[in-house]
Amino acid sequence: MTLADLKQNFYNELQTLYNQDEIDAIFLIYLEDKFDLRYSPTQNFEFEAEANEDLIAIKAGKPVQHITQKAFFYDNLFYVNEHTLIPRPETEELIEIVRNDFPKDKKLSIIDLGTGTGCIPITLSKIFTSAKVSAIDVSPEALKVAQINAKNLTRTIHFYQKDLLEELIFDEKFDVIVSNPPYIRNLEKAEMHQNVLEFEPHLALFVEDDNALIFYERIIAFAQNNLTNNGTVYCEINQYLPEETKLLFEKAFHKVEIIKDISGNYRMLKSTEIK
Repeated sequence: MTLADLKQNFYNELQTLYNQDEIDAIFLIYLEDKFDLRYSPTQNFEFEAEANEDLIAIKAGKPVQHITQKAFFYDNLFYVNEHTLIPRPETEELIEIVRNDFPKDKKLSIIDLGTGTGCIPITLSKIFTSAKVSAIDVSPEALKVAQINAKNLTRTIHFYQKDLLEELIFDEKFDVIVSNPPYIRNLEKAEMHQNVLEFEPHLALFVEDDNALIFYERIIAFAQNNLTNNGTVYCEINQYLPEETKLLFEKAFHKVEIIKDISGNYRMLKSTEIK
């Protein structure tokens, strides 16, 4: 079969699940990340049986990134599997906010709370090459993924298996605390795609409806003990709870800012000057 034939197969099988632009994106990710091929309609494709098997999995909702085991984030390819969230474009926007706040040669001490693939600390380490960067995650499986990514991208990150919901004890203070914690309420599951609900780790996504800000409470508690005097906390937040999250941080910080993403939703928070 040709690549044009394979592309048509993707359309035929996925058109009831995704729109045309989404199918285009899935197809190109699959082609490039799994087979290192660029789309050329007349080029012969030699892996028809494997592609058909993968297409069945994609139709069942499996993210194409779990099939390729790769996800593109901030100009780098990260290894991913079912134990970690797939890095999102919104998190790249969080990286940009941190990037714009400091000179690239500043000797920062940075920690990421709930690291998953390690995309946040690894990317910040590549930007701030003089920084000391640490990260925690409760999941040993996620930490294995993060360690693989740090090795593949030649960055030294200090990883720790720790639970953000328990007391975190560190003997050092940090200039930057960054986190993309679980914040999606169970009541919001109806808005989410099947491939997220069935294939990405719920531990990294969801919180109880009646305690939706629990991880932000723990981030604040950690900051009160481990943030430097001029340090800053950066978080991704639930777009439906920006004011509630801001009010929570204002109890502990003098300056709290909620920031819109490229789609106009409040998705990031920045806090400085702890009380």
